[in-house]
Amino acid sequence: MKKGVSFLVTVALMALASSLASASDPSPLQDTCVAIAEPENVVFVNGKFCKNPNLTKAEDFFYSGLDKPGNISNPVGSEVTQNPPHTHPRATEILTVLEGTLLVSFVMSNPENRLFTKVLNKGDVFVFPIGLIHFQFNIGHTNAVAIAGLSSQNPGVITIANTVFGSYRH
Repeated sequence: MKKGVSFLVTVALMALASSLASASDPSPLQDTCVAIAEPENVVFVNGKFCKNPNLTKAEDFFYSGLDKPGNISNPVGSEVTQNPPHTHPRATEILTVLEGTLLVSFVMSNPENRLFTKVLNKGDVFVFPIGLIHFQFNIGHTNAVAIAGLSSQNPGVITIANTVFGSYRH
């Protein structure tokens, strides 16, 4: 009898612990959230102003221009300024190289701080695990084009140098 109760308590505690250990983004409250600058005819979803879903149209989900070079005359030489070491505390990132050659890396957390590095070429895909510091750097002699996707509707971004050297005391 005592063994049976002990077993039952153990199973109940394991079930409770496993249910507490599962975490993810909350489900979206609606199918889409089209960003909108003017707060008229909007709905407020997950802390964001979204265009009223009854007013959305196909053009809201369309962009033409990925075939045109962007302005890269900035300190990091990139249209996207997330090239320096950074982290997304709430998302895994997947990067697909469409053109050029990129050096990509991420660092595992303590105690080993292992560095994983790979040179990516056209057609290559790389995954940066959630919350780990990573970067992308164009090592080719031509422009590089890549598309990144994140596994969260609110991934967050912490640019390491800006955070460490740009912070100030309160």
